Amino acid sequence: MKINQAKRNKEGKWEFLQSNTLVKPLVLIFGDRFILESDSLYDEVREIYPDGELVFGSTSGEIMETHVFEETVTLTAIEFERTTFQIVRENVSNFVDIEKMGTAIAAQFNKTNLRHVFIVSDGSFVNGSGLIEGLESDEEFKATITGGLCGDGARFEKTLTSYNESPKQGEVVAIGFYGDSLEISYANYGGWTPFGPQRTITKSVGNVLYEIDHKPALDLYKTYLGDKADQLPQAALLYPLTVQQTEDAEPLVRTILNIDEEANSMILAGDVPVNSKVQLMMCTMADITEGASNAAELAMKNRKSTPELAILVSCVGRKLVLAGRTEEEIEEVMDVVGEQAKITGFYSYGEMAPFAGKNECLLHNQTMTLTLMSE
Repeated sequence: MKINQAKRNKEGKWEFLQSNTLVKPLVLIFGDRFILESDSLYDEVREIYPDGELVFGSTSGEIMETHVFEETVTLTAIEFERTTFQIVRENVSNFVDIEKMGTAIAAQFNKTNLRHVFIVSDGSFVNGSGLIEGLESDEEFKATITGGLCGDGARFEKTLTSYNESPKQGEVVAIGFYGDSLEISYANYGGWTPFGPQRTITKSVGNVLYEIDHKPALDLYKTYLGDKADQLPQAALLYPLTVQQTEDAEPLVRTILNIDEEANSMILAGDVPVNSKVQLMMCTMADITEGASNAAELAMKNRKSTPELAILVSCVGRKLVLAGRTEEEIEEVMDVVGEQAKITGFYSYGEMAPFAGKNECLLHNQTMTLTLMSE
């Protein structure tokens, strides 16, 4: 595996960390939404890698090595030695049902020896839970899945992604990896702590939450936020919800992406089924960094070889809590996975990964999610 990494500086010039000659690389380009909207960016990257397979995604912060950048673009180009990959894309505007889009994406993959799929998805229109359900509903689709929902800082205006074209809204890009020599491991961990009474979701549709204990969900949430309610939806990133669908199910963290004052409802990053138990959550800086370390240890458990590439997807809410100390959670990851691993990734509106030791993918919020690769 050969890897080149670069950052686009404020003057629009690319600063490369390596200078390997790469043939038909997979190129991951993560960056600020306003820069991705510029007419020139796609052409810039295409000029650097004329034979590259280019995947773009907007972020709430770009990760490269142990640094977290804002208002810039990072690039990671990978040439695999014994691994092949296939890329599939669809746009949510072509489907009335998110699950059907996931099914359509899964149907396009050659399933023979498909080991893993990494998702770079629109984060504004896509219900991540429904997308995963659609992908995994194909009985022939046996690959594990990780990835994330793209971000837009803390603005929540629009997110962009694309494959081999200028970034746009509504796109879901799925990268499928093939080959017996590829070792992939993954894990996620949060660090958030529930507080307050446990309540029951009594009215919801998909990822829209209307009532908790038969009371308007938004009114109840605002009561807990107090003065911070005036700062919604941004303030919600600091107080997500933990949702447990059944007594035996692992609790999932759900970030509130937006609110609807007229309907008195909240729009979350993933499904919030009726009768699920729900609680507010909070955390400290120490909780966040320890969670990142725990995620890395889980991802490294039982690996046969040291990772060459680490793709990190961490939630924008964690970034807001850490503020000027955001890089500390990336440093915690490197301490565990090793300096030989090239680190890339982004801060997101939602993270996709199975729980450690399991194959079924789930949508998470407020976690550090790792995908580790080596050949």
